[in-house]
Amino acid sequence: MTSSPPALFDRALLRQRRNRAADSLPEYDFLLQRAVDDLLDRVESISRDFPRVLVLGGGGIVGRMLQARPEAAAKIGQLVETDLADRLAPDICLDEECLPFADEAFDLVLSPLSLHWANDLPGALIQINRALKSDGFFACAVIGGASLKELRQSLMAAETELCGGAAARISPFADTMDMAGLLQRAGFAMPVTDVDRVTVRYANAFALMRDLRMMGETSVLSDRPRQTPGKALFVRMAEIYAEQFADPDGKIRAGFDLVHAGGWAPHPDQPRPKRPGSATVRLADALGAKEVSAGEKAGG
Repeated sequence: MTSSPPALFDRALLRQRRNRAADSLPEYDFLLQRAVDDLLDRVESISRDFPRVLVLGGGGIVGRMLQARPEAAAKIGQLVETDLADRLAPDICLDEECLPFADEAFDLVLSPLSLHWANDLPGALIQINRALKSDGFFACAVIGGASLKELRQSLMAAETELCGGAAARISPFADTMDMAGLLQRAGFAMPVTDVDRVTVRYANAFALMRDLRMMGETSVLSDRPRQTPGKALFVRMAEIYAEQFADPDGKIRAGFDLVHAGGWAPHPDQPRPKRPGSATVRLADALGAKEVSAGEKAGG
């Protein structure tokens, strides 16, 4: 009998912190708005309608932003918006890792900035695929890539200097290659990924940490240090941050990578890649180039 791996994230703590941020989130949702704008751009670019749409996370922001996006709104029928936190859930409070929906219940699933907290992201994606009708579309945005690398490096440097070692205090993030592989593993057809890199400037590191708290995006690592760090650690971290990542005007930079990923629930009529060796046209002919043999020096 094999035991499941330990959970990376404390989902109960995540729910608690998202509930705590429910009142402040509308004033600090600039990253969420940017992610949803991009998701709705993708919906508008698809030449079809979506009678039933599920939104995982976002605290109801998709419904609010659709009021100013008539082209996207015209494509969407019934909208079901959910969230892990009950204070943020417009329709249903649920855990993205345990979806309560029947197979093929939705035509479109959107997830703005929530799945980066999933312990079992492959399992969550498989469930999303099952919840989609054949040829249904899924699109998500997660905080990933090199997000918060400045904060991570400054914290590690400060803790190493003061304590002789550094604990994990910021979550690991998936990048575009990770997300593409996970979509394929979950059975999505024609997966695509890209990244929107955003730089935000703050007066100091404490202002950045305040924003993360107001967004409900502070670390919920299960293996986080349980002892509250002393003030000296954060003071030194802020000093290092300002020394290494400040602009000439004294403001610091914080980088966020919004990793977008999408794919289609399989359908027999979707395009399929040709089997290896089935090509009837040489690549050199298609490119209008001279083919060089392995024994011939290019340019010779």
